[in-house]
Amino acid sequence: MDALRFSEERKITIYDIAKEAGVSASTVSRVLTNAPGVRKDKRELVQNIIDKYSFRPNALAKGLSETKRQVIGIIMADVRNPYYAGLFVACEQAARKYGYSLLLENSLGLLENEMEQLSLMEEQRVDAVILVGGRVDDLNSNTVFVEKVNQVSNFVPVILAGKLDGTSCSRVQINAIQTMDLIMEHLISLGHTEIAILGGYDHVAASFEKRQRYKQLLSRYQIPYRKEFCETYGGYDYETGYLRMNELFAAGSVPTAVIGINDYAAVGAMNCILEHGLRVPEDISVVGFDNTDICNMTNPRLTSVDYHYEAFAEKLVAAAVNAHGDTGLPALQLIESQLVVRGSTGPVK
Repeated sequence: MDALRFSEERKITIYDIAKEAGVSASTVSRVLTNAPGVRKDKRELVQNIIDKYSFRPNALAKGLSETKRQVIGIIMADVRNPYYAGLFVACEQAARKYGYSLLLENSLGLLENEMEQLSLMEEQRVDAVILVGGRVDDLNSNTVFVEKVNQVSNFVPVILAGKLDGTSCSRVQINAIQTMDLIMEHLISLGHTEIAILGGYDHVAASFEKRQRYKQLLSRYQIPYRKEFCETYGGYDYETGYLRMNELFAAGSVPTAVIGINDYAAVGAMNCILEHGLRVPEDISVVGFDNTDICNMTNPRLTSVDYHYEAFAEKLVAAAVNAHGDTGLPALQLIESQLVVRGSTGPVK
């Protein structure tokens, strides 16, 4: 950027300085007001650009740092889903410890909703935005949404509970590969070699990664791959698990163990198995992901992967709170999970 480009009609703004320095507008504001929380090298870089243009702060620039609301916006796919509900409550508890409150929006997984809600969060001047589900779950990032996030993140830090190629936003996400390791190693240790995975779409990054890891582990343990056990795609609900399990029965391809893409799909598969006169886990073992409350409502109780919601939420909220200071947040933080073994899994018959 050259000072000669700015005329009387086009005066430089803090946003121009932020762009040239490669920082957020709020960071420029912190330097202008000599506020703490900016690394020495970034402070010097920003100050040099301010000096180069003989820039003087106006009321808006000061206001960016002086009107902090202590509010974090969080856009979730659908808080009616127990996974999102559990994570939101954990985020709310974590935020309170930092003296923040949360502003929740449900996108219902729709691009237009997420775009509109991002604009709303920016207008509300929240201190940061956390994105959970929706576009940050996509295997292939939506370019229109990437542009929108990049535009908003110039002024409001955006934290991703997933991925979004083409942005430099901090990411906190579950290690999907490790979750599949936990399940497969548990089932294989029980003697299972005929293992089906039901539900989920390959355009969802975590589901794609889980399926790829499933195939890799079959190969590692020299277990034959059976297409019908892996390519029974579908949603993330009870009906998916029930219908996909029913299809396996109809085809005569009955596994000894079933992995539901989440707890609801696992419960659907479990009930289908029971309706066919078989027992869980004596005839077929069943396991799910998310470790939601439903796991303790089934008979037998459901084995499931727990995501350490409290640790997940703590990292998301801490990233949102600390994003203002440019204090060197990790680009990616992975959440490690654990398998909670209950009565729905047992040795192969």
